[in-house]
Amino acid sequence: MSNVAVIGSQWGDEGKGKIVDWLSERADLVVRFQGGHNAGHTLVIGGVEYKLSLLPSGIVRPGKLSIIGNGVVVDPSALLSEMKILREQGVEITPDNLIVSDSVSLILPIHQKVDIAREAMRGAGKIGTTGRGIGPAYEDKIARRGLRLSDLRDTALLHTRLEALTAHHNIWLKAAGEPELSAADSAAELLEMADEILAYAGRSWQVLADARANSKRILFEGAQGVMLDIDHGTYPFVTSSNTVAGQAATGSGTGPGSVSFVLGITKAYTTRVGSGPFPTEDFGDDGARMGERGREFGTVTGRKRRCGWFDAVMVRQAGQTAGITGMALTKLDVLDGFEVLKICTGYECNGKMLDYFPSNESDQAACTPIYEEMPGWSETTYGARSWAELPANAVKYIRRVEELTGLPVSILSTSPERDDTILVHDPFAG
Repeated sequence: MSNVAVIGSQWGDEGKGKIVDWLSERADLVVRFQGGHNAGHTLVIGGVEYKLSLLPSGIVRPGKLSIIGNGVVVDPSALLSEMKILREQGVEITPDNLIVSDSVSLILPIHQKVDIAREAMRGAGKIGTTGRGIGPAYEDKIARRGLRLSDLRDTALLHTRLEALTAHHNIWLKAAGEPELSAADSAAELLEMADEILAYAGRSWQVLADARANSKRILFEGAQGVMLDIDHGTYPFVTSSNTVAGQAATGSGTGPGSVSFVLGITKAYTTRVGSGPFPTEDFGDDGARMGERGREFGTVTGRKRRCGWFDAVMVRQAGQTAGITGMALTKLDVLDGFEVLKICTGYECNGKMLDYFPSNESDQAACTPIYEEMPGWSETTYGARSWAELPANAVKYIRRVEELTGLPVSILSTSPERDDTILVHDPFAG
């Protein structure tokens, strides 16, 4: 019985929420393994929108166990707020269907303060952070001065760690002309929430070990995309965690053999939020049309996404670095009505032809796309639930994407609705 890791193959926002929700019907457990509340997933079920940032997408399905793994950084206040909003929408959330690893690192108000101040100081060189403290929290985790969920059980330890953490960051805040923060105030705020959030704390690694021993199906849910990976993405315009499938094991407390199938969620065109290189970005009417039809605004920030043509070079590279087994192609319907479609098959960079995306920031900025053009289609693909319902040119486009990326399409999504999905190969079948 296969376990599946779902990751984004581009710069995030590929439509992972719907696919994870759709796959969760076949899973017993859904595990979020990296990132924080800077990532957002939107699910549309029966015409109702559910916006998730920290909670795994399986939380909206009754009878499924959702786990926030140790690789996630958690803002306690944001998590409790998200739970409250979903409960108001009728979603049941209890310690019986949600476990938060007791070793997750916590995001504190001082992390957000530092994040926002740093981004402001970068000026024109902004990375595009959401300002939610993700990066500083991961920095503290690696520097071994961070606070973990289990620390909320030990008041003395909590105060000791907060004093050291706050003293470190206050040095920088003072130098930046920002007001310093109080460790005592942070402790009081955390202790006020401690009982409520500790009710969900658990040994997620042990739960996963038991699940594997009992042949339960596990769905590992990633956030962002491969091109935002701290090692393999468009550095420094990346997130602060590994977004590739290998992190599914590390970030949830299980071995790499736990992941049998890696599903790369792939948008039929390309989008990006914030700063950084984007070779296929379209600044004209076509890009604007994709943005309008695709409702390309960030779930978390509301920021308008940059839009452009499908980059086969980048997705092929993502597939190779992340070990993607098959694609879930999303938002094909956004391309309905285009007379001509473009696919990037290579780059021209400083007088050289490249069939890969370079790692150097200057080279990335210098890449211009080499396009192959294909005829579009006038018919609609919206809501199609079988290959027979797709226009011939849409099928040709899909096949060319498969050929250029070297990745077979396992799932095709034709609208935000859960059931508007064509299953080609069930990832849980291995």
